[in-house]
Amino acid sequence: MAERKDKRVRKGLVVAGLAGGSGKSVVSVGLSAALRRKGNNIVPFKKGPDYIDAGWLQLAAGNNCYNLDPYLMEPEKITESFLKRSVPADIVIVEGNRGLYDGVNVKGGYSTADLALTLGLPVLLVVNCTKTTRTVAAMLMGCMQFEPRLDICGVVLNRIGTERQKKLISEAVQYYTKLPVLGAIPRLKKDIFPMRHLGMVPWQEYEGSGKALDFLADLIEENVDLERISNLMAEVRGAGAVVRSEEKVPGDVRIGVLRDAAFQFYYSENLEALERCGAELVFFNAMTDSKLPPLDGLYIGGGFPETGARLLSENRGFCRSVKDAAESGMVIYAECGGLIYLGRSITIDGETFPMTDVFPVSFGMSPKPQAHGYTNFTVDGETVFYPRGLKVKGHEFRYSTILEWHGNDSDLVLKMERGKGFCNGRDGLAKKNVLALYTHVHAEGTVEWARGFVGRCRAVRRKQTD
Repeated sequence: MAERKDKRVRKGLVVAGLAGGSGKSVVSVGLSAALRRKGNNIVPFKKGPDYIDAGWLQLAAGNNCYNLDPYLMEPEKITESFLKRSVPADIVIVEGNRGLYDGVNVKGGYSTADLALTLGLPVLLVVNCTKTTRTVAAMLMGCMQFEPRLDICGVVLNRIGTERQKKLISEAVQYYTKLPVLGAIPRLKKDIFPMRHLGMVPWQEYEGSGKALDFLADLIEENVDLERISNLMAEVRGAGAVVRSEEKVPGDVRIGVLRDAAFQFYYSENLEALERCGAELVFFNAMTDSKLPPLDGLYIGGGFPETGARLLSENRGFCRSVKDAAESGMVIYAECGGLIYLGRSITIDGETFPMTDVFPVSFGMSPKPQAHGYTNFTVDGETVFYPRGLKVKGHEFRYSTILEWHGNDSDLVLKMERGKGFCNGRDGLAKKNVLALYTHVHAEGTVEWARGFVGRCRAVRRKQTD
């Protein structure tokens, strides 16, 4: 492993809001796109268990977006991941989630503010100014006094209706808080991002994603002081002290990944973890590809199979090849949307769409969330991916329902300690070398996941070639 000194200065900040819907995604994605236009190499991060915002950030930056989740990851893992992935960057942009101080308990544990303190980065606060003026200054004063250690470096006003409102808020903020107002974004006639129940629609489903990025970059360049924001960023200390050139692990097993408009919920860390363990990743489109080629394993992430149900269902050749692979003993790991795809069918608005029928489960869709939030489970059944007794942290968010299941609770190999899972306090349908579950896991928080996945692929291959 070669080492070399790297004296480049990397800078960054955290973009946060007072609440969800404040406009921090508009600023984070627009800032990434605008700074990239100026020739900067941007590495984005997203706080929390999020795929959709992370996908837009990744598209805007032109680099993988990584998730920093204080619930799923230990503090040292967060710092290690952040510093390691910041190495190629000129600028890092970290988008927070929810409100600045919102956490899982009364002390604000796992909040965006806590993450900013852990990373040693200043906070750019985005404020929704709808129907308010001087009160913005009062809210900012509260945020500054609530945690004096936090460096709130400036404010971007969002959804400004008139020049008079902009002037009054800016003067009040500067007079009472001394914080610089670094931008004022006008109220837009329509959302830049198309919206759905999870928030923004994934960029993979949106035909106008390129135009949306151009619009956002223009919006930020015209209404935000990029130079002042860049000057207020803090140095990312530690990322460039010693740069290690790691040798690439040869890929001795081939793992297919379904990545298309229906299945797009993959943490960059999970894919990289599989590669580090020796997997060669091969990507497929379940809507258009005719069948699976010879593989050692298959990874089906989450997403929105309900929006692509007709195309997924009509591609019977691909469905049959997935079922045949499962029956023949291929190693398959499926999360949430992937679980639905491995079921018998999904019914939407009275119309039923057959899926792969690996598991005898019929799914439906509810207008309300059926499970939402962080999860904990213990492995108490037999699965080829995790050792028995392992405790795992994850998260779930689903609108799907179970209409019919021809199975028993004993068929589910994971006991939910927190969260809903599949049903009756359990999760994890297991069959041969297949595990399908509602819970999403993060490879930086559950290192056993990638090791178990790739290790089982190797074991099956050896058995087949002996």
